[in-house]
Amino acid sequence: MPKYLFQGSYIGEGLKGLATEGGTPRVDAAKELFASLGGTLECFYFSFGADDLLVICDLPDNESAAAFSLAINNTGKAKGRVTPLMTPEEMDRATTKSPQYRAPGES
Repeated sequence: MPKYLFQGSYIGEGLKGLATEGGTPRVDAAKELFASLGGTLECFYFSFGADDLLVICDLPDNESAAAFSLAINNTGKAKGRVTPLMTPEEMDRATTKSPQYRAPGES
């Protein structure tokens, strides 16, 4: 099953809710969210700096990942971005492909 990385931050009322509820309920909510999309939570870490949280999850497809991103971002209480992750084996297979491409300005 494909893996995805979510990097995000709580904003406004979401940050207040985190301060009131604590972190464990957010992890439980993430598990429920991924399960509702046919996926699973691999890990969930809180951080500080540019992002408040880092999550790695397994989801069936890109459509499920997009639905996850929309669910989070549409609340107005958090914002973030989803990045598809590749295994080393997938990268090995990618390096064997020979795409045809003309760069700008080349003939």
